[in-house]
Amino acid sequence: MRRLTVAQALVAFLARQWSERDGQRRRLIPACFGIFGHGNVAGLGEALAGAAAAGVDLPYRLCRNEQGMVHTAAAYARMTDRLSTLACTTSIGPGATNLVTGAAGATINRLPVLLLPGDIFATRAANPVLQELEDVRSYDVGVTDALRPVSRYWDRINRPEQLPAALLAAMRVLTDPAETGAVTLALPQDVQAEAYDWPEELFAERTWHVPRPRPDEAAVRRAARIVTAAHRPVLLAGGGVIYSGATDALRGFAERHGVPVVETQAGKGALPHGHPLAAGAVGVTGSAAANELAANADVVIGVGTRYSDFTTASGTVFGDARFVNLNITGFDAAKLSGVQVVGDARESLAALGAACADWATLPAYRSTVADLGARWAAVVDRARHADPQAPPTQAAVIGAVNDAAGPRDVVVCAAGSMPGDLHKLWRSTDPKAYHVEYGYSCMGYEIAGGIGVKLAAPDREVFVLVGDGSYLMLPSELVTAVAEGVKLVVVLVDNQGFASIGRLSESVGAQRLGTAYRDRAGEPLPVDLAANAASLGAEVIRATTMAELRAGLDAAKAADRTTVVYVSTDPMEPGPDGGAWWDVPVAEVSTTAAAQTARAAYETGRKARRAHLRPS
Repeated sequence: MRRLTVAQALVAFLARQWSERDGQRRRLIPACFGIFGHGNVAGLGEALAGAAAAGVDLPYRLCRNEQGMVHTAAAYARMTDRLSTLACTTSIGPGATNLVTGAAGATINRLPVLLLPGDIFATRAANPVLQELEDVRSYDVGVTDALRPVSRYWDRINRPEQLPAALLAAMRVLTDPAETGAVTLALPQDVQAEAYDWPEELFAERTWHVPRPRPDEAAVRRAARIVTAAHRPVLLAGGGVIYSGATDALRGFAERHGVPVVETQAGKGALPHGHPLAAGAVGVTGSAAANELAANADVVIGVGTRYSDFTTASGTVFGDARFVNLNITGFDAAKLSGVQVVGDARESLAALGAACADWATLPAYRSTVADLGARWAAVVDRARHADPQAPPTQAAVIGAVNDAAGPRDVVVCAAGSMPGDLHKLWRSTDPKAYHVEYGYSCMGYEIAGGIGVKLAAPDREVFVLVGDGSYLMLPSELVTAVAEGVKLVVVLVDNQGFASIGRLSESVGAQRLGTAYRDRAGEPLPVDLAANAASLGAEVIRATTMAELRAGLDAAKAADRTTVVYVSTDPMEPGPDGGAWWDVPVAEVSTTAAAQTARAAYETGRKARRAHLRPS
């Protein structure tokens, strides 16, 4: 037996957890981020401070915002294909509730993160304690309960004896590709500091084997019958392709059977740019080429996608198609009345490819794919390149960053208009080089997420693209990057407000209300974002033309510390349109002509929606 506090036992346990897939082992939780307060400093704070002296390898890193630390952990998990993540500890009260947004993003994106918020006294000896939420219905309700709906596993450790079972359950969910997401262990502050005699077996090195479930043979045969009857099939690559390491299997299937590949935000890079069957981004933020192929497809083979509204253009992008869905979860495989092939993406693609034998699309179809791709490439070329002395557009900024990035370098982005332009315009040749959080589209993700990417892949240059609106949500994590010696190239694009929502506001008749950074007199705000970044410890380079931007990117790449390249763009200059529709309801009655016009366009747009209820 080993006598330790609950917090000490937790830290010692986490340091001995490993994941394994395909013979590759790695630390499941190699570090802990946190901010200490009265709810965790005496428990987890003491345990982490004494870990090294006790022979426990679990380093601690200080973040500046609890939401940011979860974004960092989620980005780390995504970069490691969900085989590793970080722990996040907070105090009770606002520290715990600040986790909710990050936890929602992780769970929506199917990414494992481990959350260890402090909680109120289990003994209730000093109720109400500072920051305690008193609920008249029960003394057992606290603010950490807000994490229940955004967690895939949630537990509160009210007694030391409860810890071992909760830890094993937490690790199982973190390493289950079908169930993973945020995992929360709420830790009452008195219990954290309580001593207990633990069995030595709890601290033995433990390896969690991440499975590759093979699909049911009958399901594969059913899917193959549909695919081999297709004349215009499209393969839709989602994030599951990349997490599974199935990109080679995807490429082999596409080439053997002549099936073009279109990509979701999470699946971008599954087939490298330049491949003759790579049709690019699909959906609301997609290319005209991919969306035309999707509209005319008779069979859609969805691999590792959850079919979000942006992917399906709110049910309008796919025509009268049948669906074959390869997914690790039956929940996603059953969508759009598809034939369900439930299993690992790599194994399922291999099985379906074998079942399709020598079937392939006709050369004329592949020529159509190539022609559409070439026409879209010309559109992208025009949008990405501008006069070197001209004020930059957002599309030209993206082109400059793409040109500056090496083939293995990573672009990180999240919310606003930038992800839409990136999806259409970025040319990715590596499956891990495109990192856009678009499941939750969370403003403030970018810099914190960039830290997670860089920690997971220190040999890659990381370019963080962030607009001014998103930057102002969470600039504090620049301090974390500087403090931890994590080198990022942050491209801060100032378009004087919320460009994406501004355009959306205009399209629904809301006349861009509240989307521009202006004072009450309508004048631009005297805010200097570049000076702000410098005050947080980053090197800053200002660029006003494309020539200065390209020179600034080269200097930032050569730097050995986090560097912010600040550039202003015109918020009224959109990128090229891929022709898809997005369902944002418009006021059915209004006194403004703009809203009335928008409503008429909305009625027209939603007529194209298909329910996709026909059994496949």
